[in-house]
Order: sequence, then structure tokens, then C-alpha cells
Amino acid sequence: MKIENFHHVIRAAAAITNETAFVVGGGQAILARFPNAPAALLRSQELDIYPKFRPGLSDLIEGSLGADSAFHGAFGYHADGVGPETARLPPDRENRAPRVQAPTTGMATAICPEANDLVASKLIALWRQQPGMDPWLCETWERLLAGPVDAMRAVVMADTREAERLRHSMPFAGVLGNRERMALRRAHGGVTHP
Repeated sequence: MKIENFHHVIRAAAAITNETAFVVGGGQAILARFPNAPAALLRSQELDIYPKFRPGLSDLIEGSLGADSAFHGAFGYHADGVGPETARLPPDRENRAPRVQAPTTGMATAICPEANDLVASKLIALWRQQPGMDPWLCETWERLLAGPVDAMRAVVMADTREAERLRHSMPFAGVLGNRERMALRRAHGGVTHP
């Protein structure tokens, strides 16, 4: 999906629902921050979306703009009418969520997860698919990532068995190298040895 397609879906959703604010989830939300994202990030042809103030209208979006709809047939991309349980922004992070509003969206606003939050949720989803993955780790990291950053930091940096277990099983493994991890620990008053 290209940014023009993203705008078109927002505009079409606004037209059929008479709403002006939408929450966008899923991988295509990256377009809010990186409208010229690499092609590898743009493969999906669906935009997960729901009206912010009237999420019950997602069924209307799904029926009118969803997979196998006339809209999908005409344009080759579609909306996936989801709900707050699917495309959820943690309360303390909505204020930093990028917004897309332009004449090409019909001046409707798309509120998207910030890139770091989007990556974290994708990593947790991939992590859950790993055979033998401990559900406690997935659930705990998901809860921590959905909460305030300061609370997550306090739990992970604590001198407890739980914190040690979380530090040894982070969903971000491989994303940051040792040097970056140590710099983050030093910057935030944590342990500096690997």
C-alpha cells in the first residue's frame, strides 16, 4: 500500500461513516511517519482502521471497503474494519502518535501508533508464534509495552528475579547490539555489564 492508497482509504471511510477521526493499526500505520517507506514495508494491501469515537461503525467500513468488496475490486487495496481491541494505542502514547490529515484524506484524521510502539507490537506478535515460547513472557512484555514507559523501565531495571528474567528475554533481542544496550543502561541508571 502506498501513502496515496492510505489517504484514499481514510477519505472513503470518512465518507461512508461521516466520522472525522480514525485509529489505524497494523503494519501500514508506518506510513504516517514514513510516507516513502521501503517497498518491503508496503506489501500489505489492507489498512486496519476504526472510527475513534464510534468504533461500532467498523462493520460498515468492513462491508463497504473490506476484502472482496467493490472498493477492493476497483482499487486493489482495502480497509479492514477492526476495533479498539485490535488497534489499541496505550493511553500515555496517544499524544505522541503521528496524525495524518490532508486534503487527500478529505481532512479526516488518521491516528497511528508511533513507529516504536508499532515495532514493539509486531515483535510481540512474532514472538508469540515461536514454538515453546513462555506465555508469561509474552503477556508480561505486552502489558509493560502498553503501559507508561517509566513504569516499564522501573520493572525491567529492578533488582528482582522477574526483572532479571525479563531482561534476559526481551522481544527486542537482535534489534539492538550490546553497545547500544549498554549505552541505554548507562543512560538510565542501570547495570553496565552484559
